[in-house]
Amino acid sequence: MSAAIIDGKAIADDLRAAIATEVAAIATRDGLQPGLAVVLVGSDPASEVYVGSKARQTVAVGMRSFEHRLPADVSEAELLALVATLNEDDAVDGILVQLPLPAHIDSNRVIEAINPDKDVDGFHPVNAGRLLIGLPGLVACTPLGSLLLVRTVHPDLSGLSAVVIGRSNIVGKPLAQLLLQYNATVTIAHSRTHDLPSVCRSADIVVAAVGRPEFVRGDWIKPGATVIDVGINRLPPKAGETKGRLVGDVAFEEVRAVAGAITPVPGGVGPMTIACLLRNTLQAFKARRGVAKF
Repeated sequence: MSAAIIDGKAIADDLRAAIATEVAAIATRDGLQPGLAVVLVGSDPASEVYVGSKARQTVAVGMRSFEHRLPADVSEAELLALVATLNEDDAVDGILVQLPLPAHIDSNRVIEAINPDKDVDGFHPVNAGRLLIGLPGLVACTPLGSLLLVRTVHPDLSGLSAVVIGRSNIVGKPLAQLLLQYNATVTIAHSRTHDLPSVCRSADIVVAAVGRPEFVRGDWIKPGATVIDVGINRLPPKAGETKGRLVGDVAFEEVRAVAGAITPVPGGVGPMTIACLLRNTLQAFKARRGVAKF
């Protein structure tokens, strides 16, 4: 058996195309554009690349992109003042403050300062609470993207067993809640889980989100299971390499030989994260104006 590859790039392309069509219809009908504001503090190279990609994709689907770049030594009070200004700006439908922030700034305080209705990252406690109790809200982008990928293989999750490896507030916990909403039976596994390989072998769906390169092995997977690899890790370079290769949290070749479907790294969950950010921005725009959800 060789698992089918879940092509996150192609699925993200389709999602962005649907968003662009919706945005164009709004512009034609109402003369309005959804707007996304991204705040970057400092000059972390990975964050610079990510913010640049967000801006390009925002413009490509017909939305307005507002970039705010602040020096690494900006005070927390100045950053909070900017967030307050963006909360009140009617042209801004979504606000994203790129993480991580410098150590002198309290990330939780900044996240909680964002208007929950503009929190397109889905990290605000209000949105996390809405997800927990099943109310409409903005959902964190990586879990949402992971769910959409799962549903390309399993449109109906009722009765399926899912194991989520990782209990972070950013991925593991919200993804478990999303899977529950679609009637999967969900186990959240973590570093204290006894006999993790056996727990994984019971699952129809395994999601790896632990940040440990090639952690999940082939003999952990039930034959035919669907595997979603959220991790992205760069290995140390080998002799003659300028930089190490990117791998996920799953030993890809081992697991592919057993699983029924699997996401690659790169090209799996990653492209879906930004596509879902745009989806959330459109949803926030429509919700603020009393239009049906995307």
